[in-house]
Amino acid sequence: MTQIAGMAGNRGRNLMHIADLTPGGAELAVVLTNSADAPVLEEAEKRDIPTEVVELDDDEAREAHERRVLDALSEYEFDLVCLDGYMRILTGEFLEEAPTTLNVHPSLLPSFPGMDAWGDALDEGVRLTGCTVHVVTEAADEEGKVDPKRVDSGPIVTQEPIPVYEGDTKDALSERVLYQGEFKAYPRAVRWFSDGKVEVDYDANAVHVADDTDDALPTRRVETADRAADLRYGENPHQDAALYSDATCEEASVVHADQLNEGAKALSYNNYNDADGALNLIKEFDRPACAVIKHTNPAGCATADSLAEAYDRALRTDAKSAFGGIVALNRECDDATAEQIVDSFKEVVVAPGYTDEALATLCEKKNLRVLDVGDLGEITETHTEKDLVGGRLVQERDMQAPTRDDLEIVTEREPTGEQLDAMSFAWQTIKHVKSNAILFAKGTETVGVGAGQVSRVDAVEIAKMKTDRDAEGKDAEGAVMASDAFFPFPDAIEAAAEAGIEAVIQPGGSVNDDDVIEAANEHDMAMVFTGSRCFRHD
Repeated sequence: MTQIAGMAGNRGRNLMHIADLTPGGAELAVVLTNSADAPVLEEAEKRDIPTEVVELDDDEAREAHERRVLDALSEYEFDLVCLDGYMRILTGEFLEEAPTTLNVHPSLLPSFPGMDAWGDALDEGVRLTGCTVHVVTEAADEEGKVDPKRVDSGPIVTQEPIPVYEGDTKDALSERVLYQGEFKAYPRAVRWFSDGKVEVDYDANAVHVADDTDDALPTRRVETADRAADLRYGENPHQDAALYSDATCEEASVVHADQLNEGAKALSYNNYNDADGALNLIKEFDRPACAVIKHTNPAGCATADSLAEAYDRALRTDAKSAFGGIVALNRECDDATAEQIVDSFKEVVVAPGYTDEALATLCEKKNLRVLDVGDLGEITETHTEKDLVGGRLVQERDMQAPTRDDLEIVTEREPTGEQLDAMSFAWQTIKHVKSNAILFAKGTETVGVGAGQVSRVDAVEIAKMKTDRDAEGKDAEGAVMASDAFFPFPDAIEAAAEAGIEAVIQPGGSVNDDDVIEAANEHDMAMVFTGSRCFRHD
């Protein structure tokens, strides 16, 4: 466990932040200050961290004071020294005896070294500043005099960029650099040292950090985004919201889509979220496809020989729930499809283009937002992310598309070719249904969807209920069932059999797989395992 000797001249907020976080398990063994009035002393005592005060005597030489500092620290075991507003330039007297010494400076070095980095940044009119954690090196010349060019010039460990906004004051900027920059960068540097990832090359004035490479999931991420729209509100009217865009995204997206009926109201937070989910679903298919989305879940989805037919089949899965929903198409929208879309209330339609006739038909609906995402092209965004309070989750997109050869037939009855086609369609669709998810399908259209349940058997019951109650001209007799994860018990198979399901696609992997397979055999069902699940939790 890394032990730190912290040295501060005032409040020591970075040191106390490190003490609270214990990055990489590092702990503060002692906090030393050169001012008996420094507030850091009280904060350290609250955390039961030992403290030392070594004030500078009048006319005391720099080296003599540093010797007394080393004497005070000699009572403690530590592997790293962290400075925080210490405001003393250290010489070789200290640095040669102490372990690696780090400092955090409030600018992106080598820009704006010295005492007033925030004011210098504002005076120069830069739009980006930040902070730098660097190794402290000798800043005195051969005669012992401080060389300004060598101050804050040690090897850089890590940096954190911070925007400078119009009208910023020095106080506002300094607080932003501290809380949004230093509070990230300093713990990161300490964690790297604690994990043994840092190699300091003093001769080259460089720091090498293991694994700090350009990977899809790097050890640190630096991102910016531009506000693309002020939204009326968030998920609910009492929540403020905005849309931010990534100008480097090459994939078709609702963020960069053109809204063709300019007179209609702008998209809401929920509209963007639902439209994104709908667009991502129809990208799964090569044939003409339509998805009708409500609250990010498919109310229906289908592929067919024509777009109008795909829309009709998708809508008839659950026309009632499609009211006020989002429609996504993977072909240019023609007038035959547009005429069907405007037959009932929809919020948004998303497509890679529209014929003139279709656009005229859709624009007759005053507040139906019409989005043109352009050519769907290739999927280029390989990862997705979700903000959490205090962090962010990043993962690869679920791009799985198992072929027939990937499927393991585990039952006595083998699926027919038509059932395998339906299974493939169901699997590509259920990836976009919230877990726990169950989906009934015939051919390449949905029959019933059970989404977002805490019990898998309940999801089956809901898919059955939605089919029986809400599907128009459809039933589950002879349909296939997809499950986004394994069945923990045979009860869901029993419920599916009662609904008329004849084939099942699921990941497998339950300790009760044998019981589930036995239940399928008893009901003369075909069942295949994909070997991988497709949870969607948000």
